[in-house]
Amino acid sequence: MRPVRLAVVGIGHLGRQHVRVAKTLEGVEVAGVYDRIPERTDGAAREFGVPALANLEAVAAACDAAVVATPTVSHREVAGALLDGERDVLVEKPIAVTREEAEDLVERAGRRGRVLQVGHVERYNPAVEAAFGLLQEPRFVEAHRLSMPTGRSLDVDVVRDVMIHDLQIAAELVGRPAVEFRAAGLPVLTHSIDIANARIAFEGGCVASLTASRVSLEKVRKFRVFAPEIYVSIDMLARKTTAYRLEKGGSRAEVRPVTVTIADREPLALELEDFVRCVRDRSRPRVPGEAGRDALALADRVVQAIEEHRASVEGARS
Repeated sequence: MRPVRLAVVGIGHLGRQHVRVAKTLEGVEVAGVYDRIPERTDGAAREFGVPALANLEAVAAACDAAVVATPTVSHREVAGALLDGERDVLVEKPIAVTREEAEDLVERAGRRGRVLQVGHVERYNPAVEAAFGLLQEPRFVEAHRLSMPTGRSLDVDVVRDVMIHDLQIAAELVGRPAVEFRAAGLPVLTHSIDIANARIAFEGGCVASLTASRVSLEKVRKFRVFAPEIYVSIDMLARKTTAYRLEKGGSRAEVRPVTVTIADREPLALELEDFVRCVRDRSRPRVPGEAGRDALALADRVVQAIEEHRASVEGARS
């Protein structure tokens, strides 16, 4: 079987990780790398021993599929051009700047019959996957996603950059529309929102409390879910899932630990493997373009709620 020829566009921190992992995958040939900054292109080409591509036209000519890891403001332009060129695309999260841009990419992929996957890599975390196998009808979700300042991804706020991971996971886990948003947040080191908390109520009664920060002193990736007769705690950094189930029997109920088996795999490798499988089989990825679009829509609602909260506070002070 001929290898899938995969190119990577955008050779910042995340793009380099995609190249590194893609080089290790069976059935994948890294067809080349391209960045609008020539020095990045040439440096990655030398480091990883792959072709340096001169422009997007060269990318489309060299590959079957491409990873787009450019700044978010260019996702629509870059991913759209590759989709129009009959290439399958994995575009990093957030899928685009606006819901309109996201919808445009989804529609382009549909018209062309192309695979469009969004890089919500935490959905591929083995600890998250294990939790999905345990949970039904969640009632309460709590997430803390805290990061130290890095200087990366500052073209979008912390909700669209960081919280969006947990928004996508919570929305898929609950499986029902969000009906109420309350949120607060503020800028700290940048001109956009750097720390935020959102309370989201879903149809059916589930409530999610999500906190995201990119100005913390420690790195935390915790996700907890309470469902009827089971509690699940996920540590995404450690790739560990702990669960306890209420066992009813005899004269009293007992809370007992649940044995959870977790695969020892890097999430980014699992994400890229899913993409390559979909390119081969013409199947649907775990996080398709529609899921990325919907996660962005939730992020927009959170940002709107933050702005409404800020306006009400300022109005009360005046």
